[in-house]
Amino acid sequence: MTILSLKPIMLNYVDISTIIQEFITGLKQTTFLEFVAVVTGITCVFFSKKENILVYPIGLISTIIYTYISLKGSLFGEVSVNIYYTIMSIYGWILWTKKDAQQHLVVHITKSTPKEWRIQLTIFGVFYVVIYGCLLWLKQNFAPGAIPWADAFASATAYTGMWLMAKKKVESWIWWILTNMASIPLYFAKGYVFTSVQYVVLLVLAVAGLIEWTKRERALKTSV
Repeated sequence: MTILSLKPIMLNYVDISTIIQEFITGLKQTTFLEFVAVVTGITCVFFSKKENILVYPIGLISTIIYTYISLKGSLFGEVSVNIYYTIMSIYGWILWTKKDAQQHLVVHITKSTPKEWRIQLTIFGVFYVVIYGCLLWLKQNFAPGAIPWADAFASATAYTGMWLMAKKKVESWIWWILTNMASIPLYFAKGYVFTSVQYVVLLVLAVAGLIEWTKRERALKTSV
């Protein structure tokens, strides 16, 4: 094997070694506040998968902390997302506990209609364009560390997912999967390694949530 052919292998080795070293360093620098936010965030998604109302009070702890963390890391799109999460958590909490005259829960797990798909795609598109434009302006004028396209994508998918989660739509998990996939490298690049690990766990939980809610929706449809 020639020296020339060894270069790509050596380069890959260096890249992997660098990532691993950054990962270890990042974990050591994890603050107690970030640790609490990660644990409550994972617990929150676990309860949402189970369709348990505890998703909202526990989720509020995580979103409030992440509002501060995202602001500190110049992730302004994520700041807006976590403020929105906080508001939607209160809305979802009320909606999930709402009952009719016969004391039956009003909101059940359902799939989106073609009209609801158009609405959610519109919501995503509008939020992406607006957030991207705002972040681009912030990057040029106040926050050179901002990553407009990635932050906007993670934020817009999260806005859409949270709205659908409150309405118990199966498709909310698809949007959460996209959010988690975008957030893993986004937070890693910003030095929040433990949070990046959280999104790996949340990605797995989101896939499991999509499978679980799909089964529940089918079972509910069959029983009616």
